[in-house]
Amino acid sequence: MKLTDTHCHLDYHKFDSDRADVIQRAKDAGLNRILIPGLHHKSSKEAVKLAESYPEVYAAVGFHPTDLDEFSENAFKQVRELAKHPKVVAIGEIGIDYYWVKEPDQRAFQREALKRQLQFAKEMNKPVVIHMREENDAWFGDASTDLLEILSEWQSGLTGALAERPGVLHSFNGTLETAQKGLALNFYIGITGPVTYKNAEQKREIIKQLPLDGILIETDAPFLAPMPFRGKRNEPAFVRHIADKIAEIHSKSPAEIANITTANAARLFAWGD
Repeated sequence: MKLTDTHCHLDYHKFDSDRADVIQRAKDAGLNRILIPGLHHKSSKEAVKLAESYPEVYAAVGFHPTDLDEFSENAFKQVRELAKHPKVVAIGEIGIDYYWVKEPDQRAFQREALKRQLQFAKEMNKPVVIHMREENDAWFGDASTDLLEILSEWQSGLTGALAERPGVLHSFNGTLETAQKGLALNFYIGITGPVTYKNAEQKREIIKQLPLDGILIETDAPFLAPMPFRGKRNEPAFVRHIADKIAEIHSKSPAEIANITTANAARLFAWGD
């Protein structure tokens, strides 16, 4: 059984003491690919360095919407250079976050930074890893509306493989309607550990209605550890528990879900091919 963790922050300091062991446990659990997204130019550089060090690891580069204090012309230039690396397979983690950012001018800056990075992804012909978080962690609100408007305009100007597979809505926490709109724009839906939580029945009902060829599985480690590890440090090996829960939701075997989501990830990221 082959598994892929399409979103894991292995560069975080929480892995400094045992990073090699974490990667080995992931391999032992059946993972053959791990994607590390960058949050700013320094994080992106670390992601690329790790991708160079481990054959299973790949990188995405970009500026997270809550890390835009790191965004400058010089820093963006550094990220653009990093994106040329053969193990950089996406631009991200980019997007919109209205949970932490409240001020209208800062939200406007988020939207402009997202548009610039989307344009760069188009120029590089690389898919995007999209972050979206609503104010008060609502299921739907201004962040969803603004994001879908921006992504729709961007996707309409794409051609070829990038138009068919433009990216993933990472750690999706929205409504079924929002997910369906994302799927209509050919985005994949990223599913993380909270799908396993006891109080997540509404989330599971949404996932039950999503097509299996439109989903990816992610840990978002070291955050969002699935059951039975909730509250502990997450790691890529735990992606198996997410696959198991999706298998239960869709009445499939874990091996089927592992194979489907691994194939989905390969279609989106191509892993340097």
